[in-house]
Amino acid sequence: MKATSGYAPNPAEYAGNTIEALRDAAMGCQACPLWEHATQTVFGEGPSGAPVMLVGEQPGDQEDVTGHPFVGPAGQLLTRALTAAGIPRDRVYITNAVKHFKFELRGKRRMHKKPVDAEIAACHGWLKREIELVTPSLIVAMGATAVRSVLGRPAPIMASRGKVTEYARGVSLLITVHPSFLLRVPEQDKDDEYERFLDDLKLARPFLR
Repeated sequence: MKATSGYAPNPAEYAGNTIEALRDAAMGCQACPLWEHATQTVFGEGPSGAPVMLVGEQPGDQEDVTGHPFVGPAGQLLTRALTAAGIPRDRVYITNAVKHFKFELRGKRRMHKKPVDAEIAACHGWLKREIELVTPSLIVAMGATAVRSVLGRPAPIMASRGKVTEYARGVSLLITVHPSFLLRVPEQDKDDEYERFLDDLKLARPFLR
């Protein structure tokens, strides 16, 4: 159930709590207008204390309906790629920079719309608290919105991808494309781009040990 209009909990107030408590608090968040048309808040999922955290952009249509991250076409591709890279999905924490589905109606279809900076900023506190509570050794930022939220600034994806860098003390960062990118590339490029994505994900495998 959605909270009354204007409810905007402060994630910093949940510093001593668990991911479950943080998720419950986020369910009623109305810090930006996206909650008005979304079905529900879609929070991150995965083991508390996961060594690797994957950050995407925002929920899609199927995620909005089910309440779970990365279950639509891009999520299915991500699961397949993680398996191929030797990374069990149930060992990583998966979340999004923005927790509500942003879309525009075209007929009866809800078409994805890219979040703007103000919407990314409104959700940043939740992602920050997820990082602090999960305490991953590696953050994998997938796509421009994830990078914008994690770093607090834009960064070129293609020039930055495939390199493990320092994010904070004891925490590394890996930038790569969002799996939805692989769904949009021309058919003749799909195999090559998928293999390149796999190469990026394989850099996360040592952090599981």
